[in-house]
Amino acid sequence: MKTLTQLCLFFSLMAASLASADVQFKEVYKNLKFKLPVAAVYPPDDSRLFLVEQGGRILIMPEDRKNGDAYEVFLDISGRDLIAHTFEEGLLGLAFHPDFKQNRKFYIYYTHQHPKRTILSELTTFEKTPNRANLSSERKLLEIPQPFWNHNSGNIVFGPDGMLYLAVGDGGKRDDIRRLAQNPFMLNGKVLRIDVNSRSEGHAYGIPSDNPFVGQEGVRPEIWATGLRNPWGIQYDLKTGLFWLADVGQNAMEEINLIEKGGNYGWSYREGNQKFTVRNEDPPAGTKLVDPIAVYGRPDGTSITGGVVYYGCAFPELKGQFIYGDWGTGHVWAVAYDPDKKKSNGGKMIFRNSEKGNHKQYVFKPAAFVRDPQGEILVLSWNGGIFEMTK
Repeated sequence: MKTLTQLCLFFSLMAASLASADVQFKEVYKNLKFKLPVAAVYPPDDSRLFLVEQGGRILIMPEDRKNGDAYEVFLDISGRDLIAHTFEEGLLGLAFHPDFKQNRKFYIYYTHQHPKRTILSELTTFEKTPNRANLSSERKLLEIPQPFWNHNSGNIVFGPDGMLYLAVGDGGKRDDIRRLAQNPFMLNGKVLRIDVNSRSEGHAYGIPSDNPFVGQEGVRPEIWATGLRNPWGIQYDLKTGLFWLADVGQNAMEEINLIEKGGNYGWSYREGNQKFTVRNEDPPAGTKLVDPIAVYGRPDGTSITGGVVYYGCAFPELKGQFIYGDWGTGHVWAVAYDPDKKKSNGGKMIFRNSEKGNHKQYVFKPAAFVRDPQGEILVLSWNGGIFEMTK
């Protein structure tokens, strides 16, 4: 059997000897039926793929992508009062503790009704049945009031520092009408950073002492970054330390950001790299806004979906680039970033989705991008199906 290094060399030689090959997407897990997939995660040092259904289930997919015909139900909270509007409510996020193999802990983020809110919870698996979540172990860490049904976001990841990062939307509707994204005392429209291994006074989690707003009056200490609309796709690249975030726009622009400690990403003074014309208002004097590293507008897309950094073998020319797409059009882009020069290539479309002719089988609505243990990429389609990025 060829080693991963040998395979990478083989594909690199192929790439050098062939003309530039188009990126394609091939459907896998064709024998399985599932609904509204919104996230998928490989636990640390684990080959099992956990698929999140928006309706409230988490499935363990078979390792055989081609012929596998059965999954295991890892968790099922579909009986709870999760959803009033299917479009953006439900079970939205999953992350495994860095020490999952030892402590069996994992984290989910979901919506709940009456009152409308989002919940971040910690759970464990059963010790003797590791493919089953122990629902009685649930410990609710955080509940965030949600004024409307949309813009819940809910992507959760662990950073290289062992802290849990949670991306939260601006509370919904349109125009950030409650002005929550720039409100320092509200958690909506923010990236939060918490320590799940400790507890601060009055909290079910710890507040890291190096969070940017700790000790500042009138600012929630959980906040890591502000000024976001509806982050849908975050990845903390453990190899480079870059924190990638895709933020869904409203009328004009979709954007990719690199999240910095204490950064303000502009919503709703700005949409993408432009002034938000509906608000037509400047930020307070002295406010520093962080520019996106890539944007695209209409008609290329209507709702951005991020995104993972590519480290596979099949496309050596894409190695180290962030791969993302658009839920509305199905187009896929790659953006390269040079951290030394602090410059990007602005993003390059690598796949143009089409409903014509033989390409009809590739039509999808990207809900999430996943990097497998070999560094290759899977794309979840919200209208059903999982697709493998291939030549």
